[in-house]
Amino acid sequence: MRISGFLIMSLFIIFGCNSNKNIYNTPAFSTNNAVNSIIEIPAGTNKKIEYNTISKKFDVDQRDGKDRIIPFLPYPANYGFIPSTFSDPKLGGDGDALDILVICEALPTGTIIETIPIGMLKLLDNGEYDYKIIAIPKDPNIRIINITTYEEFIQKYRNVKDILELWFLNYDTKDTLTSEGWGDEKEATREITRSLKQKSRF
Repeated sequence: MRISGFLIMSLFIIFGCNSNKNIYNTPAFSTNNAVNSIIEIPAGTNKKIEYNTISKKFDVDQRDGKDRIIPFLPYPANYGFIPSTFSDPKLGGDGDALDILVICEALPTGTIIETIPIGMLKLLDNGEYDYKIIAIPKDPNIRIINITTYEEFIQKYRNVKDILELWFLNYDTKDTLTSEGWGDEKEATREITRSLKQKSRF
């Protein structure tokens, strides 16, 4: 039976990760010139799961001393971050790694998967840039939409694009988010490169 590389990485993180390695420091780009994405929240989940860089574990975020459960529709795709990136507050960012949404079937928390950016949703969260990179798996065998560019995305899946934007603008009533539109795959890649914590891409 063929086991894909992303599944092996997922099993390592979830079951074999008793090391002190901080996966936040995983390279942003793989040797295959793809974007490494670390999944925190599987598609179809309502719990707000985040990677804790101190404990090196994935924990449910806390709000008012309770697990943060999104009181809305579940996450429409796999949500996580691009490692080795930093959205600099000095440049209007939120101080976190770049967020990424990977469109495919649900992936386990802790999965590291190679992805291809197809666009970028440009949000403002209480005045801070909170860009969301939209991506698909690099492996064609696990894609559910077989496109690789923003133009294909809006031509074939415009409704998906609209759903994602509406979801992010409405899922959390305690935050004030506004949309400043979309960028294509080239702009998304430029944002990733601009946000690298190290100058070298590879």
